[in-house]
Amino acid sequence: MSIKDDPIKLHKDAMGLMENGKYEEARELFLKTAELYYKGQNFFGSAEMYYKAGESSFALKDYAKAVEHFMKSADISFAKGFERYGLSALENARDSQKALGNTKEVEELSSRIAEIKKKQEEPEGESSFSVFS
Repeated sequence: MSIKDDPIKLHKDAMGLMENGKYEEARELFLKTAELYYKGQNFFGSAEMYYKAGESSFALKDYAKAVEHFMKSADISFAKGFERYGLSALENARDSQKALGNTKEVEELSSRIAEIKKKQEEPEGESSFSVFS
């Protein structure tokens, strides 16, 4: 693997660009890193990089791209069991839709978020089996 394709180095470089307000360059590196992490089966890293690409897009007021990246992060997160991270990505996608003035999409995402939160609050299925009965 060349340094050019080292996802850890790209991750750090992208974070540095973002911290310095270079959101467009950061977004491109986050997306490249997300793909490399996914190919390497680092699914949490991939979800995180799509999330960061969403944050970069939001900072650039490119809300349509922000929605796209946050939703990709949410999809990976939920598919791999990272529910809390996926929920956060959905909340940011909703905020991006709100900035676009997309009332219907905001309502749909709000409903999905409420459903997920409700599911998280439900106690795990309690078994009636007991070794003492």
